[in-house]
Amino acid sequence: MLKQQGSNRIYTREKDANGQSVIRVEGTNRDENRAFIYMSRHFAERGLPVPRVLWVSEDGMSYTQEDLGDTLLFDAIRHGRETGCFLPEEYTLLERTIRALAHVQVEGAKDFDWSVCFPVPAFDERSIRWDLNYFKYCFLKGTKIEFSEPKLEDEFDILVKNLLSTLNSQLSTFLYRDCQSRNVMIKDGKPYFIDFQGGRHGPTQYDVASFLWQAKANIPQALRDKLIEAYLDEMSTLNSQLSTLNWKSALPHFVLFRTLQVLGAYGYRGYFERKQHFLESIPQALKNLREVLADLTEYPYLRELAENLSAERSVSETVCQSKGRSNSASGLTVTIYSFSFKKGLPIDESGNGGGYIFDCRSTHNPGKYEEYKQLTGLDQPVIDFLEKDGEILTFLNSVYALIDHHVERFIERDFTRLQVAFGCTGGQHRSVYCAEHLAQHLKQKYNVAIHLIHRERGIKKEI
Repeated sequence: MLKQQGSNRIYTREKDANGQSVIRVEGTNRDENRAFIYMSRHFAERGLPVPRVLWVSEDGMSYTQEDLGDTLLFDAIRHGRETGCFLPEEYTLLERTIRALAHVQVEGAKDFDWSVCFPVPAFDERSIRWDLNYFKYCFLKGTKIEFSEPKLEDEFDILVKNLLSTLNSQLSTFLYRDCQSRNVMIKDGKPYFIDFQGGRHGPTQYDVASFLWQAKANIPQALRDKLIEAYLDEMSTLNSQLSTLNWKSALPHFVLFRTLQVLGAYGYRGYFERKQHFLESIPQALKNLREVLADLTEYPYLRELAENLSAERSVSETVCQSKGRSNSASGLTVTIYSFSFKKGLPIDESGNGGGYIFDCRSTHNPGKYEEYKQLTGLDQPVIDFLEKDGEILTFLNSVYALIDHHVERFIERDFTRLQVAFGCTGGQHRSVYCAEHLAQHLKQKYNVAIHLIHRERGIKKEI
């Protein structure tokens, strides 16, 4: 199983009858599946960079698609995201992506059957209102701050009018809707777009706003400006009638709209579904909101609201509390990873930068033997091999002594987060075994919550 993001779809990496690696998708909505399958095939026929759909089940609830690997653009630009200083190779990937986006929007719209789109065929007033209400009910009301609903709705009316005014001045184009760095795969240095099943007929500015103002991408304004020029340069080769002046003047309204929409998503996924990484995106999204409203005089109440939200303690406290939330009586959550050193160290999602990384590569590696290569540390033959050899048990006894002391001190001091990671060559055998056994050891000995992640296997579970 592969890591899930915001959707309920289940992704599994499998091998087909010819030994070819594919991605199997189990959807929850037949119409949504149908939209993706149609779009993927339509775009692929036009040579656009998307995963090809290879097989569809009779009931339409599952399908397989081309395996594009494991590298998200989000991960490929990690240095820039974390430092604000993007490396030349990171900029190259961003530019290639935004130029490719122009082709998906224009060439992908040719001979497109808009009736297939899910849940609606076009960007219109109704769909705009849905997203604005998403912000109001799932984010704003979740913060519990006081606000004037009539004033807010008045400015929503102005925003709707400004957004709809762009529709008659553009070519017929495909609106990707969720174009952001987590939905772009990098294979052989080339970007491929995924998760476009919510696409529809609509304006191009929305996707550019989604891509360049993604909260966790942390793209500085100077780099945004440079990428916008690259996008418009590419778009001019596809649409000779494009007025760059009019396009740019409309863009801030779409940035505002997209930012409100994603805050609604962060609120729903964070406040209601209790997914921490969505809550942690809220401060940057609020920063984006303040910045875009600084230059939009039509929305004085939204500007006031953005300032109040940023200053409101209840919002920041919700984010902080989410980082320390635990299902244990002690209040401590221990996050345990297995991973491959070849693919980099696990990110510390708690933000405290602490914890342990243990190197399991000193122990006997079952992956060297053919009969174990396709198995993992969860399979009994591998468990038997490791325990019969005995090296892993000696290794873990030392780990237990160290981690036990740390857990006891953290409980005494009311700390809420500890991270422990086990790395090996492929993140499949020894590290998986160690992570599983430490989780069971701690669960039996202490009243703590355990969050277990086998990163390279795409498995997450609470113990």
